[in-house]
Amino acid sequence: MAVLIDPPVWPAHGTLWAHVVSDTSLEELHAFAESAGIPSRSFDHDHYDVPEHRVAELIALGAEPVSGSELARRLIGSGLRVRQRDKRPRAG
Repeated sequence: MAVLIDPPVWPAHGTLWAHVVSDTSLEELHAFAESAGIPSRSFDHDHYDVPEHRVAELIALGAEPVSGSELARRLIGSGLRVRQRDKRPRAG
C-alpha cells in the first residue's frame, strides 16, 4: 500500500526527527529504506527514524506525508506496530 512519513517533531541530537513506516509490510519498509540510503541503524522495531533534512528527499522518493496521528493509526491498523516494553520496575 504505502510508505508513510510524519512531520519531523521529535527532538534529539540537535535536530528534529521524523518516522518512516509501511502500512503493508516490513519488507516494503526495508526495501524503501535501502533504496533511499537510510542506514539500518535507524530502524527501531517498526519504523525508521530520519532527520529533518531528509524529509523532502524521502517524499520525492515516494514516501507519503501524513500527520503523526495518521501514521500511528495506519501502522496500528496494519498489525505492524510494535509496542515498546514498559521500562518501569514492577512493584514486587
